[in-house]
Amino acid sequence: MNRLLLAVYPEPYRSRQGEEVLACLSEAYPGRSWPPPREVAALVRAGVRARARAVVDDTARPWWLDGIHLAALALAALALVPYLQDVWHWALRIDPGQHAIAFRFSGWYPWAEGPTRIRLLPYGLLPLGCLIALLRGRPWIALPAAAAMIWAGATSHGRTVFGDEGKAGLSYYGLGAPITARDLVLSGALCAACAVLALCRPSRLRRRSYRWLAPVVLAMFMAGSLHIIYVSPAFQRGLFVLEVAALLAAWAATAATGDHRWLIPVAAVAIVRTQAIVVRPDAFMQSFPDLVVLILLVAPLPALAIAAQRRQGQALAE
Repeated sequence: MNRLLLAVYPEPYRSRQGEEVLACLSEAYPGRSWPPPREVAALVRAGVRARARAVVDDTARPWWLDGIHLAALALAALALVPYLQDVWHWALRIDPGQHAIAFRFSGWYPWAEGPTRIRLLPYGLLPLGCLIALLRGRPWIALPAAAAMIWAGATSHGRTVFGDEGKAGLSYYGLGAPITARDLVLSGALCAACAVLALCRPSRLRRRSYRWLAPVVLAMFMAGSLHIIYVSPAFQRGLFVLEVAALLAAWAATAATGDHRWLIPVAAVAIVRTQAIVVRPDAFMQSFPDLVVLILLVAPLPALAIAAQRRQGQALAE
């Protein structure tokens, strides 16, 4: 089990010092397959910092281009979140019945029982395709998918293609105002980020392994098999925990390197969600008071900037 902790570290570090770390853990905690929680947290924190330093040391691309790439990935994941169950059911030809997400009829599936209208594809395939293309460093494929998201949200005559989910009902969880497909700030920001990436020598973008899709597939499986929709308390709490973990990782990476690239995705997500709150203040699901939500959205930005400035100041002093 100790080898699982090494996965947090970059591959060069594992090849150089992996066996040494395993030997130290076996010597410090003999007979245990897993170190104490405090040691696990320390190893994970050190692994995040090592990965952040490896990213900064890679000079194949400027920091702002990598930051925009991360922002596009974050926005694509944010747009996909409400449709995890829908895409899973569509792919496996499962009739969601009463568990359909804000559809007028029983899922809009051709094979669904009862009164239903036929739609060609689930809307969630668009952000999913965008996410996969961005992971593989192919923004010219993600750009048409993001543009199709704008078209689907801005028009009403394409309902037989994607249905009208996300327009009539909610499309995001309750920490803040709900974001729907009609809110074009999310899809517009994603499309703009993909356009910038496609114009700035896409060959320089970081290409991640398909293994990064494993958490997405796991989330689809859980949402689809357990019929967990995005407005359920379990879904909201789980996504909130993931967002907090992502913010902590961004803070740790910024504090370790003094680099500003992780500020870009945090700012992009905060702007999109704050816009939804400001435009529709009466659409809160009352999971948190309005002021608390706005503080949670805005507070990480100066915290990251301060962490970067402190690290740069320490580097100059050394």
